[in-house]
Amino acid sequence: MLSELIEKEEIHVDRIIPADITLSDDIIQKLKVVERLGNEFKGKAKITFNTIDGPKKVITTVWSVTEKYLQLKNNVHIPIKSIIDIDF
Repeated sequence: MLSELIEKEEIHVDRIIPADITLSDDIIQKLKVVERLGNEFKGKAKITFNTIDGPKKVITTVWSVTEKYLQLKNNVHIPIKSIIDIDF
């Protein structure tokens, strides 16, 4: 699945929709890793998520992970249910 690489400033939360896949245990484990990676090591992750315009990918630092959202810098929140893949 091809995804368009965008900057975090280009994320339009009103265009994000749930992914067509079920949230896997693998992605749930990766969420924990990318939060630690961002907070302790200032490392970046590649996050692919679903939008009404098709999959988008952003390379950024994850600030926090809640039950429903991934929080990025500048108060950008990506719903966890929209995540297709995470890589780091």
